[in-house]
Amino acid sequence: MRLVDIGVNLADKRFARDHDAVVDRAVAAGVDRLILTGTSLAKSHAVAALAATRPGVLFATAGVHPHDAKAADAHTLPALAALLDRPEVVAVGECGLDYDRDFSPRPVQRQVFADQLALARDLGRPAFLHCRAAFDDFEALWRAHAGEGLQGVLHCFTGDAAELDRALALGLHIGITGWVCDERRGLDLKANVHRIPLDRLLVETDAPYLTPRTLRPKPRGGRNEPALLPHIVEVLAEAMGQPTEAVAAASTANAERLFGI
Repeated sequence: MRLVDIGVNLADKRFARDHDAVVDRAVAAGVDRLILTGTSLAKSHAVAALAATRPGVLFATAGVHPHDAKAADAHTLPALAALLDRPEVVAVGECGLDYDRDFSPRPVQRQVFADQLALARDLGRPAFLHCRAAFDDFEALWRAHAGEGLQGVLHCFTGDAAELDRALALGLHIGITGWVCDERRGLDLKANVHRIPLDRLLVETDAPYLTPRTLRPKPRGGRNEPALLPHIVEVLAEAMGQPTEAVAAASTANAERLFGI
């Protein structure tokens, strides 16, 4: 089984001491390409630098998460555009809206999201998307600013069936994490993943977060990492009523196509 983990927070402090070993374990487990998530200008520089150390294995995104939207200024978009000139940087994001925590004011979130959608559209890059408790505004901004041909993935999808159908109607890919392994919060998602067409499916760990709760034994310290992605795919395939190899092959082909890796 060969897999692409499309969402890894390798610049997180929980990986500071052993990120090389984390990547080695992932490759040994068949997760042979990782896309590292940029969530602020500083983190986007950090993950681009990490990706450059392992060409062909590590890639990165460059963007501003809605939590960090309040820190964006006139220099942010040009700096992101410069990062996107680098061969290892393959998508704009993580960008979107988060009305669950509101760490940035909602009008600021909307403006920074719209600016990044326009950047992705103008550069012909896919968007790595975040949406929490904000789907109506998210959908409106995508329709208003994405333009014809812009592609993206709704990362770490945790919504209900109606949101899933709406996201698919927007032409988005759907990113599934270890949330599908969570017997407390993930049951609705697990019941609805069969609705995702195989050609729109992507898989990710969102490591070090969202450690699959179905793992036995549990990882020491509770940290998630990309080497655990095959377990998520097995659980996902069972929920979809699909062979594990079919889900793995489809998600890998989709990642290669969407991100050009």
